[in-house]
Amino acid sequence: MADQSTDLPLRVPAQSHIDGEWTRLGGETFVVTNKADDSELIEVTDATPDDADAAMEGAWEGFLAWKATPPRERSNVLRRAWELINERADEIALLMSLEMGKALPDAKAEVGYANGFLLEYSERATRIEGRHAFHETHGGRILTQKDPVGPCVFVTPWNFPLAMGTRKIAPALAAGCSIVVKPPQQTPLTMLALVGILLEAGVHPKAVSVLTTTNSRETTSKLIEHPRTAKLSFTGSTPVGRNLAEQGGKALLRMSMELGGNAPFIVFDDADVPSALEGAKIAKFRNGGQACTSANRFLVHESVAEEFTKGMVEIADGLVLGPGAQEGTTLGPMIDDNAVEKVRELVQDAVDRGATVAAGGNDKADGRYYPGTVLTNVPQDARIMHEEVFGPVAPIVTFSTEEEAIRMANDTEYGLVAYAYTNDMARTLRVSRDIESGMLGMNTGLVSNPAAPFGGVKDSGFGREGGPEGFEEYLQTRYVAMPDPRD
Repeated sequence: MADQSTDLPLRVPAQSHIDGEWTRLGGETFVVTNKADDSELIEVTDATPDDADAAMEGAWEGFLAWKATPPRERSNVLRRAWELINERADEIALLMSLEMGKALPDAKAEVGYANGFLLEYSERATRIEGRHAFHETHGGRILTQKDPVGPCVFVTPWNFPLAMGTRKIAPALAAGCSIVVKPPQQTPLTMLALVGILLEAGVHPKAVSVLTTTNSRETTSKLIEHPRTAKLSFTGSTPVGRNLAEQGGKALLRMSMELGGNAPFIVFDDADVPSALEGAKIAKFRNGGQACTSANRFLVHESVAEEFTKGMVEIADGLVLGPGAQEGTTLGPMIDDNAVEKVRELVQDAVDRGATVAAGGNDKADGRYYPGTVLTNVPQDARIMHEEVFGPVAPIVTFSTEEEAIRMANDTEYGLVAYAYTNDMARTLRVSRDIESGMLGMNTGLVSNPAAPFGGVKDSGFGREGGPEGFEEYLQTRYVAMPDPRD
């Protein structure tokens, strides 16, 4: 049995899980901190790049066993994991809040969203189908079947430590793949807890591995380069994604890349402004703005700009800064000092170029606690209009025509998600045709759904997670040619 925490809200294995066992490996550890005050939560295994080889060899054995497991059994295991997470939802949410800093209401919402992937793919595990057809010129048959792609390497981010895990893990396990997860150094505890739950639910012990490490680059490279690796899925920044995609391309891996974003939030002149404000609150301030789907630029028609800006200032001023786990907190600390510094730089750059601070701002920041901030009169050449802010800052600019709004929205190398508010159906169809993004929220500030395909275009990556499209990422087609037996 692994060493486990005693003071955390949930008993968390403090070791990596490799080749079917919890192991301390070389004996080195690193500290995971409470992001509210930098106090120590627990020490966990610091795996080395050499440990990646053992993880992948074990994953190959696990794959051979897990893919032979009947689909109904795989389905039942995922369903059992869903039940266990439901039973421990409050404890998991508190654990996430401590290690990542997010406000407890956001953490609880993430548990529900993340768990939806286990339920979604427990129901798809028994629906892996091929097709049958007659050859067009003679009596032979064409058969196709779907097989699991093989051992998968998952590199997950710190901002949604549970959801970004289940979104990858659930379809992979449902398809019959084995997995090796490399969670981030900042937030490994939620992933360790999830892997423990999966094993408790009945996943083959060698089908699920997790490597916690401070040497992310070299360990990930070892996993990618291992000859047993069949697929790589990464969620994170575009620069890191480019490097990993280059490595994965050399190995001819199947890949999914969910990368950065610069989401526009468009409010047209005919929009229901109160509804748009509700959506903006979610799209901007959920998870403290530390989300790839976070609205990064607010493009507001000049006729409703005053009303919308006033509402955004009220929302920002109403956010309660504090430790994520503290009752009443709606905006927790940012993940680290570097994250705060980047937000400060982007806000200062905008102000230096003529923007006005309507709420919050650098003067009201305190350590890792950055307030909800609204900027107005933001010029197009401000860095914040082109770089992902990844914080609770809402820059507002105005437009006068629909064509101008679409042009401004598409003026970015990113294309993950966009949001638009309008009551004109014809305009809705035009926006959905012309916007350059993999996802579009029409009159909603939340697009994520376990049954829907999540992913972007342009520099926001490729591949999809969620829904039937996300399931296909873990299946490959085998074609079987069968001559007519009468010939």
